[in-house]
Amino acid sequence: MNRKSATFGEFKDYTLAVARGEHMVDPSEPKVWCEQIEGGEPATSAAATDANSHYIHSTLRERIVEHVFIGDALRRLWQRGVTDVEVLRSEFDAGGYDLVMSYRQVVRHIQLKTILEDGKAARVSVNLKLMEKPAGCVICIMVSSKLELKSFRWLGDAPGKPLLLNITKLKVTKYTKGNAKGTKLERPNHRVVPLKRFEPPVPLDTVLELLFGPLP
Repeated sequence: MNRKSATFGEFKDYTLAVARGEHMVDPSEPKVWCEQIEGGEPATSAAATDANSHYIHSTLRERIVEHVFIGDALRRLWQRGVTDVEVLRSEFDAGGYDLVMSYRQVVRHIQLKTILEDGKAARVSVNLKLMEKPAGCVICIMVSSKLELKSFRWLGDAPGKPLLLNITKLKVTKYTKGNAKGTKLERPNHRVVPLKRFEPPVPLDTVLELLFGPLP
């Protein structure tokens, strides 16, 4: 029986695409998926090992960074005297967002992206459904190899306003891995957004004010 090696995140994306009717399963595609691991010679440097870990354990990395971001944001809001903030988490991103954060009359649907501070990533994939939310936004979290939150890049508008950038006109995202025929299929509901379309890196306090407006 044919097998396919992929990360858990890629398997999740593939499964959701099939469930939403975005991908028609080819009978020749492998029926068994295996978690992808790095093959070949052992890494020759700590940097290479860190890079491999970020790739192999990408889903775990996203979960860790998400929890750290929520904790850091709530702690900083507490320090500024803001205690009436609600946080809701999405189990999967079919709705286009990872978190919902609300403060008074402001409700934000947030898609989080994690990028290595010294990495080579120049773009991220954003779900089109985020544009349907009344105040959707994207926060790129720049992290160190040790998952320390270093800075943030913002894509959004003022509280109460929808996503400013019309991402529907941008390039359609493709899966990182090809199917059984080696073809990288498109993800119709996702668009490639270059990092240059985001605001320059800012600290956490600035992100909180972009999310909710003036704070104490």
